[in-house]
Amino acid sequence: MNYIWSYLKKYPRWLVLDLVGAIFFVVVNLGLPTVLARMIDEGINSRDTERLYFWAMMMLVVIVLGTLGRIVLSYAASKLTTSMVRDMRNDLYAKLQEYSHHEYEQIGVSSLVTRMTSDAFVLMQFAEQVLKLGVITPLMMFSSVMMIFLTSPSMAWIVALAMPFLAMVVWYVAVKTRPLSEKQQKTLDKINQYARENLTGLRVIRAFAREGFQEERFAEQNNLYAQNSNRLFKLTGLTEPLFVQIIIAMIVSIVWFALAPLGRGDLQIGDLVAFIEYSFHALLSFLLLSNLFTMYPRTAVSSERLKEVMEMPISIHPNEDGVTDTKTKGYLEFDNVTFAYPGETENPVLHNISFKAKPGETIAFIGSTGSGKSSLVQLIPRFYDVTLGKILVDGVDVRSYNLKALRQKIGFIPQKALLFTGTIAENLRYGKEDASHEELHQAADVAQAREFIESKEEQFETHLAEGGSNLSGGQKQRLSIARAVVKEPAIYIFDDSFSALDYKTDAILRRRLKEVTENATVLIVAQRVGTIMDADQIIVLDKGEIIGRGTHEELMKSNSIYREIANSQLNSQSLAEE
Repeated sequence: MNYIWSYLKKYPRWLVLDLVGAIFFVVVNLGLPTVLARMIDEGINSRDTERLYFWAMMMLVVIVLGTLGRIVLSYAASKLTTSMVRDMRNDLYAKLQEYSHHEYEQIGVSSLVTRMTSDAFVLMQFAEQVLKLGVITPLMMFSSVMMIFLTSPSMAWIVALAMPFLAMVVWYVAVKTRPLSEKQQKTLDKINQYARENLTGLRVIRAFAREGFQEERFAEQNNLYAQNSNRLFKLTGLTEPLFVQIIIAMIVSIVWFALAPLGRGDLQIGDLVAFIEYSFHALLSFLLLSNLFTMYPRTAVSSERLKEVMEMPISIHPNEDGVTDTKTKGYLEFDNVTFAYPGETENPVLHNISFKAKPGETIAFIGSTGSGKSSLVQLIPRFYDVTLGKILVDGVDVRSYNLKALRQKIGFIPQKALLFTGTIAENLRYGKEDASHEELHQAADVAQAREFIESKEEQFETHLAEGGSNLSGGQKQRLSIARAVVKEPAIYIFDDSFSALDYKTDAILRRRLKEVTENATVLIVAQRVGTIMDADQIIVLDKGEIIGRGTHEELMKSNSIYREIANSQLNSQSLAEE
């Protein structure tokens, strides 16, 4: 509840309006039984037509005023809850932007999506009920009990006797629903995970004809979710019928014990009707309040899940007060760097890595799968932080930089090209929003993407589907490279970014890149020797250690592992060209 209140208190005016609407609604609704009692006793029983019409008009006025109070209450509650969930999701999204890869791996992308959508919606529903029922019902209960004692103190014990039974039902349901709510939300995480995997991996699933297996796996989690939901709804569904039976028993008891006072003339029929109405309002308010208690366990689970996201310690801090500018641009140095993924410090993936690079140089990394090539380049923009040693960019430790300023210096092109929903032009301007049309054309020309872009009807305004799924792998890679070229960074990092290109396109693209990156530092992670043959320095990695460095010619003479890789690939390439 504290988490919800931290957002609601930002809107004090709407909270006041909500409270005013609730008070108005309660006062007016409790006025109805009083008006009805006077109508019966002074109008109907006395056969006084004038008083009857008078109290009938008073009842109409009360109903109209009660309706207005309800409208004000509903509007204020809706305004508060929609503002709350908007702010909540904005804060969650902003927090996610600060996450490093480690935090994403800890919670899981599918779970984060569930928390931002489903869990936030659960909190919105609960907050809306609190702002309506949570304000009305305590006021209604207190006022009803007070009116019960004023109307007939001798029968108040009947209502008091019913209250403990209602409280027992509420307590039982609340205790039993929390563990079920936790299971339900965790199962929903799994459902979202499988749905996401199925949608992103659809081609692989079809290629292996594993549709049936995926359906069974999804159905298993879906059935588990349905079972938990069924048990949860059965428990919460017990509340209302039990409450109704208790209320009916209470009304029957009131009528039974009212017979003697009515016979003696100690109690008027109008007062009896009012007493029943007040008693009904008191227990009905308790019933509505109990709905909040039955909702609370699930809300508490969702709230904890959202607080976990917001309170997750950030391993890569943005360092807002860090270095933002340097005299030099493009200088890079690894100084005895050792790196292990968080939680795996006993098994470093990189050991004592040292090298230097300066503007105009191309440094390439090659090695077997799992040798640490991608891990190495991901340390430069601080996707992860080094375990030992340090990385210097323009003479400054990367951890001393303002994180945004550091990443502005870098153009990172991952192996798996990711494009965003929107036009090609919008994607190319991602790193430089004010890039001119000429700059887009030049970058596309360098990346060998201009031909296929201009072949499309809308050219640079062509709309891309989610993830660029309406383009081939090679087209997406070329657009990713063009996006980095538009940015004009001081350091280019190509993390196996040419793997989807044919040899001819690869060669032409690298030659054109040489022209636009002559004043920048270029780092290339590659599996193909042909891609890095012209690099100024090639670093050979094996099991996270540097086992060779030099030019292509030098390594062919001095490094057996590099020579073996090169011979196997270059011979295969020659055969393919023949």
